[in-house]
Amino acid sequence: MKIIIAGAGEVGTHLAKMLSTENQDIILVDSDQARLDDLDSNYNLMTCQGSTSSFQTLRDIGVEECDLYIAVTPFETRNITSCAIAKKLGAKKTVGRIDNSEFLRDKNKQILKSIGVDYLIYPENLAALEINTALSHNWARYWGELHDGKLLLIGVKLHQDSDLLNLKIKDLPVKSHDFHIAAIKRNNETIIPTGNDEILHDDILYFITTSKYVNEVMTLCGKKKRVIKKIMIMGGSRIALRFARLFSNNYNIRIIDTNRDHCEYMATEFPECEIVHGDGLDIEVLRQNNIYQYDAFLAMTESSESNILSCLTAKDFGVCKTLADVENLQFFSQAENLNIGTIINKKLLASSHIFKLLLDADESSAKFLSLADADVAEVLVKPGAKITRHPVRDLKLPFGMTLAALTRNDEVMLISGNTEIQPGDSVVVFCLTGTFNKLEKWFN
Repeated sequence: MKIIIAGAGEVGTHLAKMLSTENQDIILVDSDQARLDDLDSNYNLMTCQGSTSSFQTLRDIGVEECDLYIAVTPFETRNITSCAIAKKLGAKKTVGRIDNSEFLRDKNKQILKSIGVDYLIYPENLAALEINTALSHNWARYWGELHDGKLLLIGVKLHQDSDLLNLKIKDLPVKSHDFHIAAIKRNNETIIPTGNDEILHDDILYFITTSKYVNEVMTLCGKKKRVIKKIMIMGGSRIALRFARLFSNNYNIRIIDTNRDHCEYMATEFPECEIVHGDGLDIEVLRQNNIYQYDAFLAMTESSESNILSCLTAKDFGVCKTLADVENLQFFSQAENLNIGTIINKKLLASSHIFKLLLDADESSAKFLSLADADVAEVLVKPGAKITRHPVRDLKLPFGMTLAALTRNDEVMLISGNTEIQPGDSVVVFCLTGTFNKLEKWFN
């Protein structure tokens, strides 16, 4: 598949790096040669210096043969223009990054589609929705829904009060096959477990299950769900403001920011929220704002380090749910190892939504969730596919891939060694980053 990425900013660069490990034909376009130099020499992709809205540049890189054109510069008007030109020149699908919620209205999306923008990506909106999901399921580190919510992917960090500690997968204290442990995150390593793998203290377990058995998973992990009403947010970032815009009616929100002018703007635009001018890293400021009375603390500044540290401080004050925006991926694994609750990253969220377009031409038949170094795909099985020839236990799947669950005729079932995959099944696959390209030969 030929993929052109227009814009070597944070989203475009991360997406290019990720796709370069999947044996795709990637071309990254940007006007800044310095941004391209490092990628050109260290990753399996091509780069091109030029304007993302230049007819000549797009013709030079063969946009007429492009399967997916992704415009993710920081400027939404440039992205829309770029997608429109690419579509008219022959690109099969286009994706444009936006930062204006007005474009998400159905009638406006139809107008954009008519001029050549097939799909819209709004990273801050994705992050705000992810935050609300994390608060709604606050006992879990990660909560992902697949196949319209019939299948759930739940990440939970285990502490000393879990019944699963020091047990091997094959010895789990359950009588029926109600969940599947798809992966274990331990320190900086993701493990696709076998029956002999042991569950240890501070492991993050990723469960595939259904809504019927969520309470069983929560109990086994020694967790309790709490009601969240009062939220303190450190940093009036674009993600924080998008969250406030969408959910201020659901929660009592107080935002602390160091910029006085920005505080005045927020006080005008968000009268339903309490706005405080101050430094959320200052313990005295937190005390003065009664942080110990809040149910959740969201660290949303532009600094990943500050967000991590402030969540640790909030935990020390007894806040039950903390969430950090960690945009610097080099801190992601370290942050997961700390007691700071949920971590979000808009690059991963945006990449996840773009990635699912690569799985199938029919967007509804394939979904994707991107973790730090693993991916979860829901893939439609085609007639005659290799994966239908034997029961799962005899398939000899490649290292770094496990089958967790499937949907057949709207019925959800977890996969065991005796399961026989059939054409038309929608199968949930958990795979390590870099093994995505192996999916095609098994499912097509």
